[in-house]
Amino acid sequence: MERQYENIIIGIDPGTNVMGYALLGINGKTPELIVMGVLQLSRMENHYMRLRHIYERVSGVIEEYLPDEMAIEAPFYGKNVQSMLKLGRAQGVAMVAALNREIPITEYEPRKIKMAITGNGAASKEQVAMMLQRILNIDESRMPALLDATDALAAALCHFYERSKPFTGKGAKSWKAFIAQHPDRVKKN
Repeated sequence: MERQYENIIIGIDPGTNVMGYALLGINGKTPELIVMGVLQLSRMENHYMRLRHIYERVSGVIEEYLPDEMAIEAPFYGKNVQSMLKLGRAQGVAMVAALNREIPITEYEPRKIKMAITGNGAASKEQVAMMLQRILNIDESRMPALLDATDALAAALCHFYERSKPFTGKGAKSWKAFIAQHPDRVKKN
């Protein structure tokens, strides 16, 4: 693929039955959908083969699109411990695919992603998909049947929003504290 973007973010919605992925291209302050899709894993009975497939496919997508950063949805707490362990493994395997290419990774909680996209941390998957379609001006024909892909796109867009925020840092509580923190910014007469 010829590089058309200043920056590319890969978003991942980890799953053990269906894993969503999406790539968001950035030029200046404008995000644009490159591609989104899902890995269908439910046909594989062996959990370890699913993990292998996740690694191979995520590595392949990374190789093809050469993203600069990864945004991944962090597993949320559930009641079924075995499901959480499997989900964490799936997330970890996707992360290793990025780490092998030295791609920095940022995790986001599902509520934070939903809040960034819809303004409501308890929004449904359908609401998130609808807002993404509006924000990124995605044609109806490109909208996926499985919302795991739009969840991955939401993680990427959330990351774009987060890194676009101005750095506020901790400000000094007084002029004396400011001078102590920034001696290089004080002009001496």
